Amino acid sequence: MSFLIILLSLGLLMFVAYRGLSVILFAPVCALLAVLLTDPSLVPPLFSGIFMDKLVGFVQLYFPVFLLGAVFGKVIELSGFSKSIVAAVIGLLGRERATLSIVVVCALITYGGVSLFVVVFAVYPFAAEMFRQSDIPKRLIPGTIALGAFTFTMDALPGSPQIQNIIPSTFFKTNTWAAPWLGVVGTAFILVAGLSYLAWCRRRAREAGEGYGSGHSNEPEPYAAEKLPNAWLALAPLLVVGVMNKVFTVVIPQFYGTVHTSALPTMAKPVVTDVSKVAAIWAVEAALLMGILTVVIFAWGPVKQRFADGTKAAVGGALLAAMNTASEYGFGGIIAALPGFTVVADALRAIPNPLLNEAISISALAGITGSASGGMSIALAAMSDTFIQAANAAHIPLEVFHRVAAMASGGMDTLPHNGAVITLLAVTGLTHKTSYKDIFAITLIKTAAVGVIIATYYLTGIY
Repeated sequence: MSFLIILLSLGLLMFVAYRGLSVILFAPVCALLAVLLTDPSLVPPLFSGIFMDKLVGFVQLYFPVFLLGAVFGKVIELSGFSKSIVAAVIGLLGRERATLSIVVVCALITYGGVSLFVVVFAVYPFAAEMFRQSDIPKRLIPGTIALGAFTFTMDALPGSPQIQNIIPSTFFKTNTWAAPWLGVVGTAFILVAGLSYLAWCRRRAREAGEGYGSGHSNEPEPYAAEKLPNAWLALAPLLVVGVMNKVFTVVIPQFYGTVHTSALPTMAKPVVTDVSKVAAIWAVEAALLMGILTVVIFAWGPVKQRFADGTKAAVGGALLAAMNTASEYGFGGIIAALPGFTVVADALRAIPNPLLNEAISISALAGITGSASGGMSIALAAMSDTFIQAANAAHIPLEVFHRVAAMASGGMDTLPHNGAVITLLAVTGLTHKTSYKDIFAITLIKTAAVGVIIATYYLTGIY
């Protein structure tokens, strides 16, 4: 019965998300419904002690990233840099390769260490421009961005600085370059299958006479200037963000140390900060500030005319995106605390093959919680010792377990209630009904890629 309660809550949340209802409103409703059916007396304490605690904790950590990412994307748009990049890429690759161009841009930025949420804000303005100029349906933008930002650069390519590729190293004592050949094999499969699917969607749309469409919401503002900025100048802010993110990632821990104590004469007690937990976030925030300043310095003329209204819109979008994701985070915290979640975890342990056990366990928990990092953290915290014992017994290198864990976390996590999916659709002004099927197709490809690398390891022994 406890397992059915979790399924009911999860199914209801996915249904309301797909119908376009507010997740900010219904995530707590669905979570507390599960608590009500488990033990009605626990509804108020778990709402305050878990749901709100997780929600507020997420906002405390990540809202500045959402805000700066939204502002960065807006000034890129207002400056005309997005249209310049679009024109340059179309000139280089041709209009027929617009989808490939967006995937490549997303991949470069995410592999450079920029947050997936930031990529959505930054890339959408010129993705919309490119799709409009190429007359590709706007509804395909979310699937295209998902392929470039939410898949192979997140957790398959060796050395990825994304959190999904970092978490396994703390459990398996590996590093982000673990099992590089399997990562490359998974990347190739995802790219080929994903681009083939999107090309098929575009052909079908063209045959049906469907173009970019009209009457869309949240459309980037058109850039009216006749002369576009230099393409290399337009790329500079993106490069600044990527490079400075890496620089600050190295410099911040060196400057502040692992733990930093801050004190002023007027403070009742000092503030002790665990820098190791926030250094990556600080680095992204500082890099985004540098990117925004770069745009303002190089394109203050066109930006200043609409800066006030543009930043108001950006702040509104950031608030909506952050609260959507924070509500999802609170939902996952409630679900993980319920008895039914233990039933799920125990059932997953019964899968005999160790690599399949790990892949299915992590993918399932990521899907239930709606979070790749959250689901993987819960799974590895509960079962990493079991995985290590199985690895030693089967003589499987822990590097293989690292790569399988990382890639599995980014599989079924992108169900309709996933925070990144909701943010992506909100930013692009689209809905689950119009665009989620393409995101789900990419999700299936990403999930299948885990099976491909497991089969590759067993057939060849390479990793």
